[in-house]
Amino acid sequence: MKKLILMFILVFGAFLLQSGQSFAYSQQQDTTAVADDLQFTEIGSPADSAANAVVKEDTLKKDTVKSATTVAATQDLSSSDQEKTLWQTFIQGLVGGFIAFLMPCIFPMVPLTVSYFTKRAGSKAKGIGQALIYGASIIIIYVAFGLFITLVFGSAKLNELSSSGTFNFAFFILLVVFAVSFFGAFEINLPSSIVNKIDQKADNSKGLGGIFFMAASLALVSFSCTGPIIGTLLVQASSKGEILAPAIGMLGFALALALPFTLSAIFPGFLNSMPKSGGWLNSLKVCLGFLELALALKFLSAADLVWHWDWFDREIFLVLWIVIFALMGMYIIGKLKFSHDSDLPYVTVPRLFFAIFSFSFAMYLVPGLWGAPVNILSGIAPPLNTQDFILGGSAAGSTESSSSFPATVKYNDVLHPPHGFNAFFDLDEGMAYAKKVNKPVLIDFTGHACVNCRKMEDKVWIDPEVGHLIKDEFVLVQLYVDERSVKMPADKVHYSKILRSTTDDLGRWNGDFQATKYNSNSQPFYVMAGQDLVPLVSPQGAIFDAKLYAAYLQSGLDKFKASKK
Repeated sequence: MKKLILMFILVFGAFLLQSGQSFAYSQQQDTTAVADDLQFTEIGSPADSAANAVVKEDTLKKDTVKSATTVAATQDLSSSDQEKTLWQTFIQGLVGGFIAFLMPCIFPMVPLTVSYFTKRAGSKAKGIGQALIYGASIIIIYVAFGLFITLVFGSAKLNELSSSGTFNFAFFILLVVFAVSFFGAFEINLPSSIVNKIDQKADNSKGLGGIFFMAASLALVSFSCTGPIIGTLLVQASSKGEILAPAIGMLGFALALALPFTLSAIFPGFLNSMPKSGGWLNSLKVCLGFLELALALKFLSAADLVWHWDWFDREIFLVLWIVIFALMGMYIIGKLKFSHDSDLPYVTVPRLFFAIFSFSFAMYLVPGLWGAPVNILSGIAPPLNTQDFILGGSAAGSTESSSSFPATVKYNDVLHPPHGFNAFFDLDEGMAYAKKVNKPVLIDFTGHACVNCRKMEDKVWIDPEVGHLIKDEFVLVQLYVDERSVKMPADKVHYSKILRSTTDDLGRWNGDFQATKYNSNSQPFYVMAGQDLVPLVSPQGAIFDAKLYAAYLQSGLDKFKASKK
């Protein structure tokens, strides 16, 4: 039962780390010198969604919203965006730390470390004190590492890196290497000279110094297990738009890692209640390798979208995920073995339940090969418009205006609208068409690697009412702020004080326009405007409630129609 609980924690935590909130990316450079009233948030993070999901009372008419209480509750989000972002990062760090603790590099060290402190201290009280110092040292080391990453690169630079194709492809390779290591092909260790020096310091130093270097030894020796978890956490934290996010993530990670050591020293019964080390630890490590391999494909997909390779389609992504989780199920029941695995004479109940979970998840993904939404992967899998075959066509409602929509638009050779929608990718072209058909525009500031942008398209825009409003009542203009391949003409290139660079490509031009015109650089960011580009109602970010988002769209449409009377 103990092993079953620990394995459930591992799988649940791993999926939590790779959820839609886990992989958000920002496209902007350092903006510390901009006006005080200009707030910056990264692409696709929980912060940008919460900050912009506030539906204000003056933007929604009473007859379009079911309850004023719902609106008021949504408004409260804006006062705690930063706090929520940091809390989310901290919790994700905790999950990552508990997963790392269950790895074979760390878990067997708990009784040895606690026994060492007890013998070294000479008394239980002193041993507990030294264990507390040991736990505090682990926290200090990892938090200092998080601060070091931020100070060296800067939060904005990490955000910019996380949206680049090179970074995403490099991280894909890194996660694949770590996955292969978890499968037992080789061990990834830091240089032995560094580890040996730290060990010598721990042996020769007395008092607090020796305990601190023991904690440093744990961090270095366990790198082969903790490296991929820390790397994933730092990438996620760096894209939060908060300068303290990497340090807060490392605080949660280190706290979860240090807590079992400290509790074992304070409460010896806690140590006795823990399951004994054995082959199940290696099984957990291999399962994490499968999850790392699946997670790596998200970064490959982001690189494919940014670089416009157009070969890593949605169905290829889903096929690979189906195969990975099917193989993980086979491994759990002992039908797939690696060289370092022990014999499995029979399937235990925990293994049976995890095999059922793995096979069921693989089967759940199968309908996605024919265009099913597969909502659990919204924002992780490539967008639906990359899929070659979709059974049943569009689910977003009718297309009354499609007959008059141009056959080709600017930049449609590299940019594509969500499945079932028509969109312009050039602001001037979109505004000219809006004047021609006398409709308001819905400007969608988005990005290739924007997770919440894809979630909105996959979960909310497919709603019939929302789809009808966007397609039949508005002219959709999607402005990608991370599009680097399209170069701007000379008359549109200028130096942006906000971006601190020239607007020489489409992404930077769109980003500068959003920041200067609407005082925001968060994505997704929706602006409903007339032909003068003045917002009809307050611009908003992601609103994951389809009815509430439809009410928001209707409020802008009503305002536009009222202005024409």
